[in-house]
Amino acid sequence: MAADPAEQFCVAEERSGHCAVVDGNFLYVWGGYVSIEENEVYLPNDEIWIYEMDSGLWQTMHLMEGELPTSMSGSCGASINGKLYIFGGFDDKGYSNRLYYVNLRTKTGTYRWKRITNFKGQPPTPRDKLSCWVYKDRLIYFGGYGCRKHNELNDCFDVHDAFWEGQIFWGWHNDVHVFDTTTHTWSQPPIRGGDPPQPRAAHTCAVLGNKGYIFGGRVLQTRMNDLHCLNLDTWTWSGRINISGEKPKDRSWHTLTPIGDDRLFLFGGLSSDNVPLSDGWIHSITTNGWKQLTHLPKSRPRLWHTACLGKEGEVMVFGGSKDDLLYMDTGHCSDLLIFQTQPYSLLRLCLDCIGKNAALLENQIPCLPSKLLEEVLKKITFWAAMTHRQERKAETERQSQLHTT
Repeated sequence: MAADPAEQFCVAEERSGHCAVVDGNFLYVWGGYVSIEENEVYLPNDEIWIYEMDSGLWQTMHLMEGELPTSMSGSCGASINGKLYIFGGFDDKGYSNRLYYVNLRTKTGTYRWKRITNFKGQPPTPRDKLSCWVYKDRLIYFGGYGCRKHNELNDCFDVHDAFWEGQIFWGWHNDVHVFDTTTHTWSQPPIRGGDPPQPRAAHTCAVLGNKGYIFGGRVLQTRMNDLHCLNLDTWTWSGRINISGEKPKDRSWHTLTPIGDDRLFLFGGLSSDNVPLSDGWIHSITTNGWKQLTHLPKSRPRLWHTACLGKEGEVMVFGGSKDDLLYMDTGHCSDLLIFQTQPYSLLRLCLDCIGKNAALLENQIPCLPSKLLEEVLKKITFWAAMTHRQERKAETERQSQLHTT
């Protein structure tokens, strides 16, 4: 019996404020929330979705075990040596500063969370919407929105609101915290020079070489479009980097992805005038300039999504919202947008060509060498899945138009 296409070509559930990482040939997605009848509903903490890049298929949902994190949004996810680390986030009880990890390269097929409690040093104060650099087996966290006690206030914290009875303050951070995954040690590096970025949350971070870059974010009612970098060896801030030529507009809830050795890919976010953005930009470290991409679809805005780098330089954007989350929190997405940021290899182009035209080549395909045949069959599945999703999307839009009229 043939597999049901709807089941074979399933996709991860829609969500925003989730975590996503790439390890090997797979994209892993955990957490986040959706809106149901104007209520924020956190997605189950014991589910992880896995997308295989070669076949273009989601491997349905896998249940998780162990010391489960609470269901949250705004956590910071990063992978090191096959492990997904989750820090911080926000749930029904408030902000978190707990750290968990799960081994993604499980040999048993069981994904088991473990909370890290036997650490040395002092972790960051509770927060969400922070970002992370991964460098030399270390997780380096910056910024975020959260709460502090009165005796924890200092220059790295901009106060937003305060609950005086309990002397609890909410606001934005610009502090740097390091977790060494080999020694399980928290530390705050001594910043040796330069002007740090203004405190912020819903910004984005990316690593190129030994430099950690930060772009945009929000503090109070201000969204920013400034670019900074921190030398992760010397702990020296660059100060605001002066850009040559045009540059992206102010935004928060966007993504910044390293592509190649000297370029950063910026996508989406929410603008200062609360408009969801669909623009893409590439920043060249060599020329110190931004260049806007003109071929991106204008009808696919995203904010509070995730973006991960694939095996051949493609950027995979998953989930997020197409609406302004602050005023109309209904447009959560489940589609995977793939942006090609550099030319594909000749082998990739040939495989794609065969996969797209499998019906015309059905007599020749079985004659291919076994290893090549295996790759071709994955591409045939990939393009079949893409076609199915496009047809389903077109049908959904057609039905929506019929209801409207």
